[in-house]
Amino acid sequence: MGIGGISIWQLLIILAIVIMLFGTKRLRTLGSDLGSAVKGFRKSMSDDDKPAGDAPEEASPDGTEQDKKPQ
Repeated sequence: MGIGGISIWQLLIILAIVIMLFGTKRLRTLGSDLGSAVKGFRKSMSDDDKPAGDAPEEASPDGTEQDKKPQ
């Protein structure tokens, strides 16, 4: 028995039907699109965890902090 009563042979038949319906090129692009979406989601979640005030201040070449003045 496989996952939820589905054997490995049934999974292979389903995989073969999906490949015949969509083709390998479309499945490859779908996989890469899904991967980039997950990567972007993880990046945005990690960016949201960081508070906005944690950005380091810019330092001048002599090592002192510069004042940020709006222009």
